[in-house]
Amino acid sequence: METTAAVPGRGGTQAGVVPYLSHWGAAADQRCWSLDRPVLTIGRSPVADLVVDDPLVSRVHTRLELVAGTWTVVDDGLSRNGTYVNGRRLVGRVALHDRDVLRIGSSLLTFCAPAEEAGPRTVVGEVLVDPGALTQAQRAVLVALCRPLQQGQHYATPATNLEIARELFLSVDGVKAHLRALYHRLGIDDLAQNQKRLRLAEMALRHGLVSTHEL
Repeated sequence: METTAAVPGRGGTQAGVVPYLSHWGAAADQRCWSLDRPVLTIGRSPVADLVVDDPLVSRVHTRLELVAGTWTVVDDGLSRNGTYVNGRRLVGRVALHDRDVLRIGSSLLTFCAPAEEAGPRTVVGEVLVDPGALTQAQRAVLVALCRPLQQGQHYATPATNLEIARELFLSVDGVKAHLRALYHRLGIDDLAQNQKRLRLAEMALRHGLVSTHEL
């Protein structure tokens, strides 16, 4: 069920793509779990369908259920530390939508449903980007990306990969990996390549992921 290969549906929203959970590690490594059965348990136990190696995750923490064609997440109080959806603690059951973020223990799992059709949806709470959800390396890359925008000049553009790499003493490939994780985390990885950098910088400043005094 788990794969570290190509992400399903990357680069498009093709019908029939199986929804999946995605997790980006501190080293910008990605793990994906395909949701290929109607009920899946998530927990630290090796017998869980989706095993999350996190000491803050209970042996059986939560479960995902497909109900009338809609994926839901259920927390019946089995976990000690609870389950959070888009920053709100879950009580009972809630429907999931593309790019919703689950937090179990200290782990963030993004629900990805590339084929989900646009339409009315039940809002659990405003989808906010929690600065604490980003790794230290991701935050550093964001700050460096946004630095050229500090003067508020109309024609300013975000830093290039090479400029970020030089500032942070990273390889260009390392910068690209962290940016891919950030694009995915903020749900903009399907934008055109020449749009993603500016969009990421705009969102970082708007949501407070990068503050002006850091630039």
